[in-house]
Amino acid sequence: MVSIISSTVNKIKIPGYLCLIFTLMLIQGCSDNKHNKEGRGDKVHLLILAPGHFHAALLQKSMYPQIDSTVNVYAPPDGKPEVQAYLDLIDKYNNRPHNPTHWKEVVYTGPDYLEKMLKEKSGVVVIAGNNRKKTDYIKKSVDAGLNVLADKPMAITKEGFNELKAAFEDAKKNNVLLYDIMTERYVITNELQKAFSLLPEVFGELEKGTLKDPAVAFESVHHFYKEVSGKPLVRPAWYFDVKQQGEGIVDVTTHFVDLIQWECFSGEVLDYKKDIR
Repeated sequence: MVSIISSTVNKIKIPGYLCLIFTLMLIQGCSDNKHNKEGRGDKVHLLILAPGHFHAALLQKSMYPQIDSTVNVYAPPDGKPEVQAYLDLIDKYNNRPHNPTHWKEVVYTGPDYLEKMLKEKSGVVVIAGNNRKKTDYIKKSVDAGLNVLADKPMAITKEGFNELKAAFEDAKKNNVLLYDIMTERYVITNELQKAFSLLPEVFGELEKGTLKDPAVAFESVHHFYKEVSGKPLVRPAWYFDVKQQGEGIVDVTTHFVDLIQWECFSGEVLDYKKDIR
C-alpha cells in the first residue's frame, strides 16, 4: 500500500533540477528517423514548442557536445511573455561568469507556429508549457515523425489520456521516441535510497502495507513562489487554472508515482488497469 501527500503553499523553496542529456542522446541513437538529422550532422537539434514552464529553459542550463547550440523556438503570438521569460533564463545562462553557455535562439511567433514547426520538422521537440494543449502537441509531433521530450503531466483529462495512449502507439509505428522529463530519478538522495532498498541485509523486504499503515509514504510541500537559477519565478496566469494546469496529482505528485514504481518495482511494468486502486 502506498500513500502520497502533496500540498502547495506560498513560500520560497529552491528545487533541484537535472538536465536529461542522456535521454536526448538516447533519442539520437535509437531513432533513425531522418527528420532529426537533416542538415545537422550527428548533433541533436532542439525544437522548443510554446515554452510556458521554466523546465524548458533548465534543459539548457549546460552545454553538451552532442547538442546543437542553435535552438529553434515556436510559439503563438499570445505566448510572447512566456517566451520572453524562457529567453531571459537562457540569456542568464549565456552571460553568467562561470561556465557560460552559448545558445543561439531562433524564435518564431505566429498563428501558424505549430504547423511551421511540423513542416520544418528537424530535431527533438521539447514541450514544457500549458498542460491543456500539451497532449495535442505531443500527438501531432509524433504523427509528424518527430521525437518528443515532454514535461509532466502529459495529459490532464480522461480524453487527453486516451489521446496520449494513441500517441505512444503512433510513436512506435513511426519509430520515434516519446519520453517524459522525470528528473527526480537522478537526484543523488533518490539514487542512494533505491540502491540501499535493493540490499536485503540493509533494507530487509518491502511490506505489503495497508490503508492505515502503508509500506511507502511520500510527502512534499510544493511552493507557488520560489527561485529558479537565482531569480524569483513568475508563474503564468494559466498555472492557477485547473482546466489548464490540471488538478493536484499532475505536479510534484507525478514524481512520487514515478519514484515509487522506479524504486519499489524496478524493472517491472505495472498495469494501471489491474495493479492500481
